[in-house]
Amino acid sequence: MTYEDLKKRIEQIKDPGFDKPFKEVNGIKKLVIGPTGVAELEIYLKDKSKHEQQVKIEIIKLVKIELGFPGIKIDFFESEFVPEGEKLIRYLAIASGKGGVGKSTVTANLAAAMIRKGKKVGIIDADVYGASIPNILKIDVKPLSSTEDEKMIPLVKDGIEVISTEFFMPPEKPLMWRGPMLGKMLVHFFSGVKWQDDVDLILIDLPPGTGDVALDVKTYVPRSKVLVVTTPHRNASHVAVKAGIGAQTIGHEVIGVVENMSYYLNTCNNKREFIFGSGGGEEVAKKLGVKVFGQVPIGQPQNGDYLYTEKDSAGKIYDEIAVQVMKEMEME
Repeated sequence: MTYEDLKKRIEQIKDPGFDKPFKEVNGIKKLVIGPTGVAELEIYLKDKSKHEQQVKIEIIKLVKIELGFPGIKIDFFESEFVPEGEKLIRYLAIASGKGGVGKSTVTANLAAAMIRKGKKVGIIDADVYGASIPNILKIDVKPLSSTEDEKMIPLVKDGIEVISTEFFMPPEKPLMWRGPMLGKMLVHFFSGVKWQDDVDLILIDLPPGTGDVALDVKTYVPRSKVLVVTTPHRNASHVAVKAGIGAQTIGHEVIGVVENMSYYLNTCNNKREFIFGSGGGEEVAKKLGVKVFGQVPIGQPQNGDYLYTEKDSAGKIYDEIAVQVMKEMEME
């Protein structure tokens, strides 16, 4: 049994999600036969959470029992294959180095701006310990319904679809899970949700820093890109650079920087007051080799809500950020 023979046999195995053989859906990412005869495989699956075990058993039976190889090691990843006629879902992770820079608020307002631009948008609230997207959007939390194939149907507010750990926890009860439990939840968030048809963009509200969730996103959504949020203050920008470099190190493309709380517009003299200093956004962008997409001032929407409208000055800035995001995500 040669390498080519083994590859041809594995290529004939079907991805149950597509109901097509791996050869037709680019399902084999890596195939190596080591010096001891052990086969190492990396496989793309459309629905990793649902079909990984089934496909794993099928491959092991073929390689070890039928073909007689001494051993096999298999890693599974989410498929990047898009069938002809289907639309590619784009993912943009919103990251920050530290908490308190307004990352979730930026995520929600960017989603609202994308809606104003005529795009269909969803949010994965992956900041599992500090989930705040439902509160920002003022979503009426209720049990989720599901499709016939057991995929969760997100809740919707103002056209924005949302999936969050807040939907699965009693009100005001803290989430106290270790890493493995978080991983299982994220698998459901990334492969067990039925988003609206023709959704254009899924925003991923990451927790601060470079921990498990940021690393898991690369596994579940290899093609996702990253937008970094910071404030002008040196402490925030210093750590935001680390978050951006961390994203680049594991293979994410950082597309830009948003500087939040950039200044306060004093209505008495119509001058900008830089309460948290200045230059943080530019520093982060320079070190990451990207642009500053926008500088959002300190303030509150005129309606007293968390979301700005196109009538608010900050809302217009978010509209400009959205245009740049669409360009970088090839959505124009």
